[in-house]
Amino acid sequence: MKKDTVSAPIESIVDDSIPDSRIKIANFLPDPSSQLDSMLMKCKPISDSSIPYRDLTNSDNKRQSIARIIDKLDVAASIRYQRTIEDTYCNVYTFDYCYFSKVYVPTVWWTDDALQKVLDGQEVEVIFGETVDHIYSSAIHDWFLKWGASFGWKRMYNAHEIQNKVNDEGGIGIICAKRKEKGLSGHIVPVVPETDLNKAYRENDVVLYPLQSQAGKLNYNYFAEVKKDWWNDELYSSHVFYYHD
Repeated sequence: MKKDTVSAPIESIVDDSIPDSRIKIANFLPDPSSQLDSMLMKCKPISDSSIPYRDLTNSDNKRQSIARIIDKLDVAASIRYQRTIEDTYCNVYTFDYCYFSKVYVPTVWWTDDALQKVLDGQEVEVIFGETVDHIYSSAIHDWFLKWGASFGWKRMYNAHEIQNKVNDEGGIGIICAKRKEKGLSGHIVPVVPETDLNKAYRENDVVLYPLQSQAGKLNYNYFAEVKKDWWNDELYSSHVFYYHD
C-alpha cells in the first residue's frame, strides 16, 4: 500500500467554493516510455496517439467518447494498471482517465516550497523530487477540497446525484476516499456514463452504487455492485464526490 507524502491534515482543509486563480497545474509532458503495456513512467501522461480524447461537442459525443476511452485504456488488462506486491494504481488510472477526458486531477503535486512560489506568482518548473512529488488518493481527497474548484470541479453529495449528472451531461465523476490510518493511500474511482450493457445499481429508481471504472486490488472496466458502497468502508475516515463538465 502506497504512502501519501503530501496529505494535508484535515484541519488545514478549506472550503472548496472559491477558486484560486493563482494556482497552476503540476504536470509533465507525455513521455514515450509511458505506455499501456509498460510499468514505466506512471507519473507522466501516456504517449499514444491511438487513445482518443473526450469529444466535447455535445452530451452524446461526450458519453460515446468516454466509452471509447474506457475501452482503449482497458484497465482490466493493461499492464500499466496491474497491481504489484507493493502497490495498486487507482490514482494512475484516474489520472489517465481524466487526462484523456480533458480535465485535471494530479498524479504529482507541488511540494510546499514550490506551492508557495506558485501562489506568489513565480514561474516554477516541474521537476520530480524537487518541485513536485507523487500524490496518492488520501491526499487527492484533500486536494479536491482545497483546490478542486480552481480546476473546475464541483462537489456533489450522493451517488444518485453524480450518476445522473454523468449520464445526462457526459461529464466526469469521481469518488475519492481518505484512509483513517495516516500515511496510507485511500481509493479513487471514476463514475462513468451507463451503457446498454453496463448499469448502475438502483433500488426504487434510486442509484445506490454508481457505475464505476477502477484500478485497485481488482481492476474493472465497469462495475457497480461488485464493491457495494466501498467509500463507506470502515477503512476510510471521509469521502467526497466531485463532478466536472
